[in-house]
Amino acid sequence: MIDIFIRSFDLIGALIAILISAPVTIIIALLIKLEEPKAPIFFKQKRIGKNGSPFFMYKFRSMHVDAEARLDMLLAENEMEGHMFKMKNDPRITKIGKFIRKTSLDEFPQFLNILKGDMSFVGPRPPLEREVAEYSEYQLGRLEIMPGCTGLWQVSGRNKLTFEEMVELDLQYIRTRSIWLNIKILCLTFKEFTGKGM
Repeated sequence: MIDIFIRSFDLIGALIAILISAPVTIIIALLIKLEEPKAPIFFKQKRIGKNGSPFFMYKFRSMHVDAEARLDMLLAENEMEGHMFKMKNDPRITKIGKFIRKTSLDEFPQFLNILKGDMSFVGPRPPLEREVAEYSEYQLGRLEIMPGCTGLWQVSGRNKLTFEEMVELDLQYIRTRSIWLNIKILCLTFKEFTGKGM
């Protein structure tokens, strides 16, 4: 029953979010195109969703088009423990990309993923295939539900957390999730978002 309530909430919320964010979305798209006219506006990447099902997650493109090819050369600079890659001064990020990442505006196209049923507003962050390939059986537990645009991990420290801490928060969310918990996490996410200067 909880899945039906959350899915209904996601559908209605995603439609409202797309309508409200439309003016900002158009401006971001124009700025991305002006910086690199021949490059695409959107970036899609294969991620792993519920029960290990792959899907394409959408974002506004915040990196140069050869970013994926350059990743192997930067893995030694990874600043995050575990199976995720994070680099504070990633040279692959564009000028507009720095701004939309800092403000999380690059995430707006994920409202489409919610409409499609690939993602939920709240849930574990969808991992890459190479990350899942290194998961332990325990860590695979975070794939039991639909991944989310935000989650308990994001409002509990985000980049300051280790991978293991993120997994524990994801599993805690899976055990206790409810509409009210989702609303609380969304409110905390919005507070963090507006605190970034938006």
